[in-house]
Amino acid sequence: MRAVLTWRDKAEQCIYDLAFKPDGTQLILAAGNRLLVYDTSDGTLLQSLKGHKDTVYCVAYAKDGKRFASGSADKSVIIWTSKLEGILKYTHNDSIQSVSYNPATHQLASCSSNDFGLWSPEQKSVSKHKSSSKITCCSWTNDGQYLALGMFNGIISLRNKNGEEKVKIERPGGSLSPIWSICWNPSREERNDILAVADWGQKLSFYQLSGKQIGKDRSLNFDPCCISYFTKGEYILLGGSDKQVSLFTKDGVRLGTVGEQNSWVWTCKVKPDSNYVVVGCQDGTISFYQLIFSTVHGLYKDRYAYRDSMTDVIVQHLITEQKVRIKCKELVKKIAIYKNRLAIQLPEKILIYELYSDDSSDMRYRVKEKIVKKFECNLLVVCSDHIILCQEKRLQCLSFSGMKEREWQMESLIRYIKVIGGPPGREGLLVGLKNGQILKIFVDNLFAIVLLKQTTAVRCLDMSASRKKLAVVDENDTCLVYDIHTKELLFQEPNANSVAWNTQCEDMLCFSGGGYLNIKASTFPVHQQKLQGFVVGYNGSKIFCLHAFSISAVEVPQSAPMYQYLERKMFKEAYQIACLGVTDTDWRELAMEALEGLEFETAKKAFIRVRDLRYLELINSIEERKKQGETNNDLFLADVFAYQGKFHEAAKLYKRSGHENLALDMYTDLRMFEYAKDFLGSGDPKETKMLITKQADWARNINEPKAAVEMYISAGEHVKAIEISGDHGWIDMLIDIARKLDKAEREPLLMCAHYFKKLNNPGYAAETYLKIGDLKSLVQLHVETQHWDEAFALGEKHPEFKEDIYMPYAQWLAENDHFEEAQKAFHKAGRQGEAVRVLEQLSNNAVVENRFNDAAYYYWMLSMQCLNIAQDPAQKDTMLSKFQHFQHLAELYHCYHAIHRYTEEPFSSHRPETLFNISRFLLHSLTKDTPLGISKVRTLFTLAKQSRALGAYKLARHAYDQLRGLYVPARFQKSIELDSLTIRSKPFHDNEELVPLCYRCSTNNPLLNNLGNVCINCRQPFVFSASSYEVLHLVEFYLEEGITDEEAVSLIDLEAPRHKRENKWHEITGNNSQTLRLDETTNSMGDDDPFTAKLSFEQGGSEFVPVVVNRSVLRSMSRREVLIKRWPPPLQWQYFRSFLPDASITMCPSCFQMFHSEDYELLVLQHTHCPYCRRHIDDPSP
Repeated sequence: MRAVLTWRDKAEQCIYDLAFKPDGTQLILAAGNRLLVYDTSDGTLLQSLKGHKDTVYCVAYAKDGKRFASGSADKSVIIWTSKLEGILKYTHNDSIQSVSYNPATHQLASCSSNDFGLWSPEQKSVSKHKSSSKITCCSWTNDGQYLALGMFNGIISLRNKNGEEKVKIERPGGSLSPIWSICWNPSREERNDILAVADWGQKLSFYQLSGKQIGKDRSLNFDPCCISYFTKGEYILLGGSDKQVSLFTKDGVRLGTVGEQNSWVWTCKVKPDSNYVVVGCQDGTISFYQLIFSTVHGLYKDRYAYRDSMTDVIVQHLITEQKVRIKCKELVKKIAIYKNRLAIQLPEKILIYELYSDDSSDMRYRVKEKIVKKFECNLLVVCSDHIILCQEKRLQCLSFSGMKEREWQMESLIRYIKVIGGPPGREGLLVGLKNGQILKIFVDNLFAIVLLKQTTAVRCLDMSASRKKLAVVDENDTCLVYDIHTKELLFQEPNANSVAWNTQCEDMLCFSGGGYLNIKASTFPVHQQKLQGFVVGYNGSKIFCLHAFSISAVEVPQSAPMYQYLERKMFKEAYQIACLGVTDTDWRELAMEALEGLEFETAKKAFIRVRDLRYLELINSIEERKKQGETNNDLFLADVFAYQGKFHEAAKLYKRSGHENLALDMYTDLRMFEYAKDFLGSGDPKETKMLITKQADWARNINEPKAAVEMYISAGEHVKAIEISGDHGWIDMLIDIARKLDKAEREPLLMCAHYFKKLNNPGYAAETYLKIGDLKSLVQLHVETQHWDEAFALGEKHPEFKEDIYMPYAQWLAENDHFEEAQKAFHKAGRQGEAVRVLEQLSNNAVVENRFNDAAYYYWMLSMQCLNIAQDPAQKDTMLSKFQHFQHLAELYHCYHAIHRYTEEPFSSHRPETLFNISRFLLHSLTKDTPLGISKVRTLFTLAKQSRALGAYKLARHAYDQLRGLYVPARFQKSIELDSLTIRSKPFHDNEELVPLCYRCSTNNPLLNNLGNVCINCRQPFVFSASSYEVLHLVEFYLEEGITDEEAVSLIDLEAPRHKRENKWHEITGNNSQTLRLDETTNSMGDDDPFTAKLSFEQGGSEFVPVVVNRSVLRSMSRREVLIKRWPPPLQWQYFRSFLPDASITMCPSCFQMFHSEDYELLVLQHTHCPYCRRHIDDPSP
């Protein structure tokens, strides 16, 4: 550190205090009873301010720069504006010793001999506080919260903004050590507020805000009059009775003298945010100094050590950016670093440090040796076991113990010295002298070796990595490069102030100068780029540059020298340069150039760097081909050009090497079809067709499908043309292709039909299928499009497709809830199992939904389906059993439909007699299990109601008794209970007109028959009307064995003549009487009717004896008297004889149910179909 006087002036009176304007442009001095205002730039006195009547002791500027204050022995304080105008004045009771502005609130503290006052711009009055002793100095903390007062009795009082004392610090010397100057550290980096205290006990002390002392008192050996901090708090200025200003660290370590004076120094301050210092003295001298802090540093490869805060050493690893701080607590004078050694020269000793480990990234240093001795030297160098001191012309080699081992005396001043490496204890030094000599010295050798002698003084030196070349920067800023062995000057470059060889590349160096960085490779021209500072090292692609007080590692791409090598086709050298650090683009350029130069090894390494697998595959394939004996470089280069996109050059090389086919493949792969055609000329038509196909493929890939389709058609690739047209929905194009194709081209036509179907054009698809005669696909098309009429027409012509049509038709019907039609379709398709399952499901659903009429119909259909299946001998017995069961269920549900409607609906369309008969029929039929959905309660309830209405009181009473034993729904409960009571008032017998008559044996049967629906006498089953359920006047008879159904019908149809009585009166003469009987109707069954004789049976028999007739009986029957149920096989026909032929009975030809003709005709008129099987009246008889 050195101080340079900038300007000096002298006032007539003592300079007691001074203050800088915060922007540093003006300086206010307290001189006598005036304030002197100076321009800090050149020391011009701007103005002399007079406002006080006596000596001005103190002055202070507000931090915002708007006003300043002065205090005088005249007991007054004047506040001035920055325009040097006084605006306010107030007084104390004694002389003003110190003033200070609060840095945060701009509150002014003014201190007198016996009190201090606090004034702020917002207040009109000054708040004053008494003091126990004379206040000599004051200072605010950075945040403006506390004010420190230094007193003559050795006490420091810390007050808050209101003037209340918070901390009291008593110095050991008491009143013998008056506090003469205090100042708070302005640094915002410190964790605590630190107060520097200078007293006339000649001590410098530091305190925390809490009053705790930091460290020990530091002896000054003079009486301090002023103390002040640098702006950032890193240094302290002290002046006093020693007639000089001393520079201290913030910790109180003395660093040196700023300027010696002729009298006491009463005040010294630092210009804000600068290294300028102003000093005011007893004799009125004003001195303005600039402090220049020299750079103390050392560099070895990637480790840089430099001085910080004058007493610390920071070692920085330039690659990893790690830093370590070594605190020496004394002024650091010199630094040297080499490998794992670090030497630091302090004023009274030299410290030698070593690394903890040999790890290249280790940054931990420890003290190895101490040489406690004062040395004077210009340069310091450290080696493995020695330190080298350079003083003027002399070099001294000392061991780490401080013993001098060797000394060299030079002919001229030593201008540059550098360790260039070597074994430990035998390192070599490169020394440059002012007379131009360059020497090499080994620390273990007394004799210096002269490397070369030049005419100009040496400023900087460096030796190449192989020790073959030497670079010198002379005093004329010229960089000269010599061959060490031949002493030959290889080249020289101007504008250089420092030079460094690349430690990783022998032929590269860099030098700086004139604001530029210059990189030179071999003997190529210099590459320049802007750079401020000095080059101190060059490692790979990093250049270490010292600028101002810091060193930085600048990443410099080595592109320029690499391209210089590439221009001369020096690929290996270019690769070495690239390895130092170039961009990916540069690596790619190197790879491409090497590849074109067929330098495959270099190209491969470069492509690996940029991770280009495509080119690596090319190089590997070429290397493989070379191993197999291929030597045609033109072919290799053609492949390279093709990869690089130089297609025309590649085609020429392919042609030259006799591989035209490769050129053609290249053009077609690249879709350069025009170039391919030009290259092909008028060649083979097959190749032309192949070219067109490839062109079409390309057009398809680049989304030009129409062009692709046209090309495919011209090339005969119909399938691809159809595929594109279909995918894009071009119906017209598909129609055109399909109609132009021959019917023998089945595959493309089928594809056309597929797309017609997909695009919802079934008509064209059908046309296409017809063209190729694919009827099965046509059937499937009609089925898929649900064109059932066309499908049925096709099925009529081609019965083999019936199942393919009816099966999906049935499924479609079922999916659309047309189950009955679906069942019929299944039946037509020959899928009896599906038909039965559909009907079973329909029947079950109808029962669950209380649609009993539908259930009866479905069960009847189900029974007929079973009968149809029973024609298969294997299933005959099972299916016939099911047939009987389903027929029975059909009858039950048909009856129960009326019961359910009667009990659910308020009105019934049935006559009471019908409901009476139905309920009786149901009860007689429900002798075993009751089917799902049929309620016995509802049946008995209906029977009871109708019996009572028709006069069958006994039966009604029985029905109510039965109901009492069953669970009755709540809505019937009240009615049944009431009717059960009232029925007892009725006679206990039934209306005889309701009693059924057996037409075989003429027996009156009870209304409730334990045997069911058969006669209790002859066991003959009753035949009921399917509408009114009255017993019909029919008797079933059976054919004698040996008579077939056809023969029986033919015999009945003969209608043999009978004797007819025309007289209605008949005279009958017996043994004891003569009777005359009037026949109101002609009785067709006379006594001579052979059938009547067959009706006889054995009385009292429990077994049913059927009526069996022979041929003669059959011949005697009339066709109108006989009804035949013509069941399909395997069932036998059933024959019934009417005993009242004039009372007409109609039998449905489909379900064979019997009706009174009048009832049947009425029902058919109402419903247009049979009420049982729903056969439409227009349907032909089966």
